[in-house]
Amino acid sequence: MAQEIDEAVMNMTGMLAQRAKSIPDNPFASADARVAAAMAQGADVIDLSKGNPDGEPPEFMIEAAVKASHDPADFRYAPFDGKPAYLQAAAHWYRQEHGVALDPVTQLLAVSGASVGIGLTIQTLVNPDDLVLVPGPYYPQYEGSTAVAQGHLEALPTDAEHGFLPDLDAVPESLWKRAKLLILNYPNNPTGAAATPEFFAQAVALAKRYDFVIMHDFAYAGIGFDDQPPISLLSTPGAVDVAVELCSLSKMYMIAGWRGGFVAGNPELMHALKMVHRQTSLLMGTTVQDAGAAGLNSNQATVRVLAERYKKRFLTLQRGLAAAGLTVCDSHGGLFAWMKVPDGVSDAEFSRWLLAQAGVAVIAGSDFGPTGAGYVRLSLLRPESDLAEAARRIREALQSD
Repeated sequence: MAQEIDEAVMNMTGMLAQRAKSIPDNPFASADARVAAAMAQGADVIDLSKGNPDGEPPEFMIEAAVKASHDPADFRYAPFDGKPAYLQAAAHWYRQEHGVALDPVTQLLAVSGASVGIGLTIQTLVNPDDLVLVPGPYYPQYEGSTAVAQGHLEALPTDAEHGFLPDLDAVPESLWKRAKLLILNYPNNPTGAAATPEFFAQAVALAKRYDFVIMHDFAYAGIGFDDQPPISLLSTPGAVDVAVELCSLSKMYMIAGWRGGFVAGNPELMHALKMVHRQTSLLMGTTVQDAGAAGLNSNQATVRVLAERYKKRFLTLQRGLAAAGLTVCDSHGGLFAWMKVPDGVSDAEFSRWLLAQAGVAVIAGSDFGPTGAGYVRLSLLRPESDLAEAARRIREALQSD
């Protein structure tokens, strides 16, 4: 009997679906494990590997969540596609912030965070061997969710000299002809790049010419460092014909633990997304939708304060690391800094060295795809004093090496 049980366990790997065997490791989970191991050995670590907001939501959103938690209507399941008041609030936000008119019923879907929207969109569109294009470096979930769908992801190269925006004119026509989906993400994680109206217009024109869909991951909406706030892809003329856009409440309102967001865009594609979502995903919580509606209906003053806070943090880190002889690329928004590693060392080696010698945890650039090699990503989600201290530690570690 024991032998039969052992054989059953040994054969379990053969029972797995092929898509489960091809999923890459989650680099953020691996980073958490490295930090935990270092701290267990007594290390004093400034953890700049996380994208986890370090503050509190606006008080009026907390009050809305508390009130909603006492509402008997919120004890019940939410409507499949989202509470009408929440979807109307998302439509109001689009109209107020981006001048985009959307139908809450046919063009919006409530989801439990932008990450759900990423997987949902890829699952709805991508068949085995379909080609997904994305500017590199890229958020790792794009690769992981494409692997689950058994598609093929290819990175379009970018560089600092061109603001980490890909040269769409340089992409071979053969790739555009094969592409099923183009994933964009601005403000960009990890580089802080920002899209221009001209860039979005060119992407929309290519999508129409070569018949592919654009998914814009707008997770850092509102978190811009320039005079011009981050722009919505859907504000581009004709974009709604070929695109969907994903938005997150986590970053704008510091409610990552509540899990909330929405998907917006082309009505026909939104209908398909809703069909898949109804069968595969948990609905966004009712109380979170009520609190989210309060945020979306607000004047967004708290978001602008938050963006200014992150900009100051970025400049503190950039200047501190410049004093250490390191180059942090200019950023237009988001929650991260993108730093070039010293010559002669790989990004993976340098990230390990920083943890061991400076007590600073970062993410290696190659975790964001092959075009991220030679860089590391540092989070801005620590107080300015911590960021200044991290830069000081790195400077001293380099000087003593």
